[in-house]
This record gives sequence, C-alpha cells and structure tokens, in this order.
Amino acid sequence: MALTLRSAIASYPHAVGLKDGRVQSDRVRFDFEEMPQITRSFRRMVRTFDFDLCEIALTTLAQAHAYGKPITGLPVVLMRGFHHGALICRRDSAIRGPADLIGKRVGVRAFSQTTGVWLRGILLQEYGVDHRSITWVTAEDAHVLEYTDPPNSQRIASGKDLSQMLMAGEIDAGIALPGLDSAAVRTVIPDADTAAAEWYRRRGVYPVNHVVCLRNDLLVANHWLVAELVDLFDAAKRAAREPSAERRWAPIVGDDVLPYGLAANRRGIELCTEFAAEQGLTPQAYRADELFTATTT
Repeated sequence: MALTLRSAIASYPHAVGLKDGRVQSDRVRFDFEEMPQITRSFRRMVRTFDFDLCEIALTTLAQAHAYGKPITGLPVVLMRGFHHGALICRRDSAIRGPADLIGKRVGVRAFSQTTGVWLRGILLQEYGVDHRSITWVTAEDAHVLEYTDPPNSQRIASGKDLSQMLMAGEIDAGIALPGLDSAAVRTVIPDADTAAAEWYRRRGVYPVNHVVCLRNDLLVANHWLVAELVDLFDAAKRAAREPSAERRWAPIVGDDVLPYGLAANRRGIELCTEFAAEQGLTPQAYRADELFTATTT
C-alpha cells in the first residue's frame, strides 16, 4: 500500500507534474491542499503541523530548527533567485541608492521573510547599510510563533496595505511588495540585475528561498522515503511543460536554474542562515546538513 502524504506545494512548472498525475509512484501518493497563498502553508506547517510534506521558506525552516520543530528539509529547491531588484521605492523618491535608506522606513511582509533576509544581508555586506539603522514596517509576524520581531520594527494597523502605504509616502521603500505599477516604482539599487550578476560573479552564491520539508516521524519510519521523493521531484522538473520563473537567471547562473541536492545548494543555504543569525532571526548560523536530511547529497 502506498504512503499518502498530506501536502502543500505551489503549482510551479517544475512541480505541477506531481499534481496532475504525469509523475507518479507506486510507493507514495500526494493529497494536495491547494493554497491561494502558499506562504499560509508555511505558518500551518510550523505551528499546527497540518501537512506531512510542505513547501517552506528557508528562513522559516531555520527558525523551526532553532525552536525544535520536528521537521527536516529535503534537498529540493522550489523557488530561488536574485533579490537586488525586489527593493523598490517610488519613481519620484529622493532615494538614489542604498545609503539613502538609513533612517528611513522600509516595508516588508514580515521581518522574517526570506527575501528580506537576503536583502538586509546584501545591504550590510555590499553597501555598508546596517539593518538596525532602518525601521522595518511589517504586515505580519513570523511563521514560527515563538520568534519576536526586533525593536526597530513596527506592525501596520489592521486594514492597512504596504503597497498603498508606499505610494502614499507613508513608507520610503519596500521589499517584494505586490500589485504595484512598474511605471510608478524603481529599484533602490541602481541597475539591479547588473548588480546581482556582479555579486554572483564575486560571491558565487545563488540565493535559495523556498525548499521542501517533511515531518521527522515520517523520515524515521520510512528510510526509503527521501530518495523516493527527491526522484519524484526530479522527474517532475524534467516533465515541466513550460519554463520556471527562474529561467530569467540563466544568463547569470547557466542552464540549470533549479539544481537539486545539497552539494549544488550548500552555499545558497548557508549564506542565508549566516544572514539570518546576524539579523537575530536565529541564535546561530546553521550548516546545510543541520537543516536538511543527509540521506541524499
């Protein structure tokens, strides 16, 4: 009898084959719950353990590990990319570069959001802009309930919207804010894609955002499961009928824009955990092997 896993994963081109039946296994079945906003599943996974298998943000996985949540990552990266262009301001803003953010108010969905972690790390590492010199305006708390946001963060009132606040001048900049007219905003980092390519050339790091995680009890009870799941995700990637959003990064990273396995992703995982620790999101940086199963490399 096949093992059925309650699952939540967004319908990416490289994963949808697991949902539409093109990729199947005699040993595993997936009972997918469709989520209008996939980040809602992250919260449910680390608070109430509603799923057996779940997409999860890398920072959420690191915080889950810090607080002893019984989940482990699989070496499957579902979403990744360069984030220099996600930091935006109004087109008519007086901000001309990262240094102008000092003393300003920057909106981000949650202080723990992984894109924000990457950008704060890059601001400090590359531009000398300390995240403690900025007020972070957030719409929600971390997925992991036990974490408390830092004192230089503020929560918006119920009913407020960060994108609208940016256009109204109530915040000075924002990270990955949805629904904005591209003609009305611009990147804080000038020529952001060129800056990202140069950063990759020097650092050799391809940022990781979302991965797959599994409940620990299932790992213990089914020693074959990790290899089977990685094979299935790999088969789904090969069966994709359209390119993933990550295809835009091929000129920077090469043809394999979504490599799986820890060896290919170690640097992208571990720099993010270094940034998270420096920002106070976790008590320490973690090695990839501490967050992800070592069954496959």
